[in-house]
Amino acid sequence: MITRRSLLAGGAGLGLSAALGATPARAAARRTPLSDPFQLGVASGEPTHDGVVLWTRLAMDPTAPDGFGGVPDRPVPVHWQLAKDENFRHVVRGGITMARREAAHSVHVELDGLDPGAEYFYRFKAESEISPVGRTLTAPAPGARSRALNLSFTSCADYQAGWFTPYRRMAEDQPDLIAFLGDYIYEYGDYKYPVRDQAGGECLDLAGYRLRHAQHKADPESQLAHAIAPWVVVWDDHDIENGWAGDVPEQPDPPFLKRRAEAFQAYYENMPLRRAQKPDGAALRLYRSIRWGEVANLHLLDTRQYRDLYACTGRSGTVGPDCVQRFEPNRTMLGREQEAWLDDRLRSSRATWDLLGQQVFFMEMDWTGGAGKGYSNEGWDGYVASRDRLTAAVDAYRRNAVVLTGDVHSHWAGEVKRDFRDPESKSVAVELVTTSVTSAGNGLDEYPDTQTLLAENPHVKFFNGRRGYVRTRIDQREMKVDFRSLSRVTEPYAPAYTSGSFVIEPGDPTLHPA
Repeated sequence: MITRRSLLAGGAGLGLSAALGATPARAAARRTPLSDPFQLGVASGEPTHDGVVLWTRLAMDPTAPDGFGGVPDRPVPVHWQLAKDENFRHVVRGGITMARREAAHSVHVELDGLDPGAEYFYRFKAESEISPVGRTLTAPAPGARSRALNLSFTSCADYQAGWFTPYRRMAEDQPDLIAFLGDYIYEYGDYKYPVRDQAGGECLDLAGYRLRHAQHKADPESQLAHAIAPWVVVWDDHDIENGWAGDVPEQPDPPFLKRRAEAFQAYYENMPLRRAQKPDGAALRLYRSIRWGEVANLHLLDTRQYRDLYACTGRSGTVGPDCVQRFEPNRTMLGREQEAWLDDRLRSSRATWDLLGQQVFFMEMDWTGGAGKGYSNEGWDGYVASRDRLTAAVDAYRRNAVVLTGDVHSHWAGEVKRDFRDPESKSVAVELVTTSVTSAGNGLDEYPDTQTLLAENPHVKFFNGRRGYVRTRIDQREMKVDFRSLSRVTEPYAPAYTSGSFVIEPGDPTLHPA
């Protein structure tokens, strides 16, 4: 029997070829057979009240330099099954889809008509090979108020910087949903002193991005987290190139829009996304909402593709109070179309909570401890009018908004003011910032300037500089928040501990220590 416990222990599918359909012997003899093609594991994502996406990608050699994973150059029929029980005695769906070379032999099975608020198990078969088993869930039915959401989220997984133990610890919590808030891969070339050696150099083309994604998916800790619950994902800069903003790259060579199109293609191939997120060249609409009954709406935002260029310097960095460009009324982080979409979603929301899953620091933050002031023009401080429009909407529509953020490789929590230029301005939302999976190495619980930064930014209430993730339990009455930290990622299997706990209550956009 495949159980949730066996998933966490690394259990795979049993000898179930007959149940999933056998490959005719004569057909197999005419071609090179597949051998261990499920080395990238399985995943699911994008749950609705009646559907979910099932994903896998065939690879026999995940670090093959051409990005095709050593799979023969031919279409491969992939059988799939969905069951209500862990040992597949009650199979409710099944079928065959084709894994094709032009999509790096990835498959996306987009299901609907399932039971709401239900747990399912799934698996794949290619020729005589059986995949690991994954667990997934559908969202509660529209109008359902009794089903809590156990949501965990994290960001920034740099393969060279450490071991992916935070993924294992997150899987051990058995969440209902995992949100990844950007930098699933890092496009960088080889470090001088890596914790782990990556395959390939800097990602510059489709083969490079495919290879980097494959190495991440081949990691056993990554596979555990993907197999235990459905995922929803958004990108940040390193999924494509460090510091890109709209159509402007950090470096001009290779041509950026071609590079971006190939990065988008690899991103779609390797994530459990819907057909609606399939790229069209260098464009991919990634912003969307996930509805969890009447408890929560999770609005996933794209803060990279549509933003204006960085204020004052044109490059990401810290700017002083003399940088007036960041206040220009027409500057936008999200682009006009995405801003209008989000405003409509907030205005029409009937959920208790509206969660904004996005990438970069939302609260105002003076990063210069002591004399002087310095603001990040890469975060929302570089797009003040855009932030003001969003906080005004949250306030006007009386939404219980919580901003979920990645990017900065450390845990933070604080309160979002309606207008940060007004010292008496009220709080209208809470921001929870997750640390990284591995980026920036082990980190510290507290840095020398931490207390100074907290004192100079009194709306910020919490900091921890270790690696890890954020665990939440969300229901109609409250949102419980645990910041989960690990003492090290430069060695594997560190335990996780809770470095901070808070409670947020509807109608009260402040943080209460738990």
